Amino acid sequence: MPTQNALFGMGNPLLDISAVVDKDFLDKYGLKPNDQILAEEKHKALFEELVQKNKVEYHAGGSTQNSVKIAQWMIQQPHKVATFFGCIGKDHFGEILKQKAAEANVDAHYYEQSAEPTGTCAACITGDNRSLVANLAAANCYNKEKHLDLDKNWSLVEKARVYYIAGFFLTVSPESILKVAKHASDHNKTFGLNLSAPFISQFFKDPLMKVLPYVDVLFGNETVSEAMRKYTEDIEEIAKRVQNLPKVNKNRQRVVVFTQGSEDTVATVGDKVTRFPVVDIDQRDIVDTNGAGDAFVGGFLSELVQDKPLEQCIRAGHYAANTIIRRSGCTFPDKPDFQ
Repeated sequence: MPTQNALFGMGNPLLDISAVVDKDFLDKYGLKPNDQILAEEKHKALFEELVQKNKVEYHAGGSTQNSVKIAQWMIQQPHKVATFFGCIGKDHFGEILKQKAAEANVDAHYYEQSAEPTGTCAACITGDNRSLVANLAAANCYNKEKHLDLDKNWSLVEKARVYYIAGFFLTVSPESILKVAKHASDHNKTFGLNLSAPFISQFFKDPLMKVLPYVDVLFGNETVSEAMRKYTEDIEEIAKRVQNLPKVNKNRQRVVVFTQGSEDTVATVGDKVTRFPVVDIDQRDIVDTNGAGDAFVGGFLSELVQDKPLEQCIRAGHYAANTIIRRSGCTFPDKPDFQ
């Protein structure tokens, strides 16, 4: 049985605003059908148009928050196994986020400030594809000195045994990530990081390379591994190379896990690279792939925090992802039926 606050996540809390749109909408804002980008000036009107012209759904989101929320759902009891840190605004959307985190039984401790509004993420859905446009706003304002370093907050970091941060947070507070990663490494705890999106390894390579030596479990997906394919086409070879990059804590061999949508998940098991088939699903049962990657990580973490073997962690990840894609947004039924 996991203990309270055993799993720690830190990232960009966003209120997800999702709607089904058409190709014209994507074209108007220069969006690809399947992508993850940060909002620029030209996207400012997108959020208003989405809300005004479409039937939208609101969910507590942001990649890391999604994953810890799903881990908590998989675990069920006790509540508050998952802790989450991030920055929100003192506004209506911020209040909705706090309420949603509480409903998910996550122990969220937000840094609240009034300079920027709570961050939002538009999920523009066309068929099986989703184009995500994140307006980080308040999420960008996370302040290590004013939140992470405070004794009452740092004590929650110390309580955890497994840590997970999505690469998106490298654009916000790399110094916060490093402090947590070093703590995990120094105390032989497990630190997980997600490569998240191609732009992270392209434009935030320096902070990424500083954190990588502390990473015990590295997650990525097919679009992220594509960014590395200028070196080799072979995803297994990429996983191997990433596993062998320098590592501080020699007591734990790095585990690399690449999901590939409906294709096999590729993971390093010891010195080998193994393929794990995903759970079969009829295409007609897929409602929304938004959040599938976050769900996989959440399922994985729910078993990892209980010291289960890698194969079991991946099975739980596949189960969670398979559950999420049958529903709209990153939502789930009352209880999992994972064995």
